[in-house]
Amino acid sequence: MQKGIHRCSPKQLETLEDFRNFLPEKLSEFLQNKEGGMFINSCFAHCQTWLADTWHSQSSPKIQNKIIAESVGDWYFSRNAVKLMYCPCPCDPTCYHMDFS
Repeated sequence: MQKGIHRCSPKQLETLEDFRNFLPEKLSEFLQNKEGGMFINSCFAHCQTWLADTWHSQSSPKIQNKIIAESVGDWYFSRNAVKLMYCPCPCDPTCYHMDFS
C-alpha cells in the first residue's frame, strides 16, 4: 500500500480531488446551521488534531490565517461562527505533507 500524497497516481489524485469538489455541495444544508462549525483544509492528512505541529503551533495549517485549534476554540466557545473551507489541493502552502503511519 502506498503512503503519502506524493506517491499517489494521477488517478488517485483525481479521485481525491473529485471528493473535495463534491464536499461543498453535500455540506450546503450544514452551512446554514448557525451552531455547527467546520475547518476543512486541503491538506492530505488524517487526524491533524493529535499532533502539536498540526493542531496549535504557529506553523499549523491555516485558513484565513487561523490555525485549527483557534478555529475550534472560536466555534466551541461561541466566539465566532466558523465555516472555513480552503481551496483545492495543492494550493494550501500551510499543509504538512507528513506520513502519519
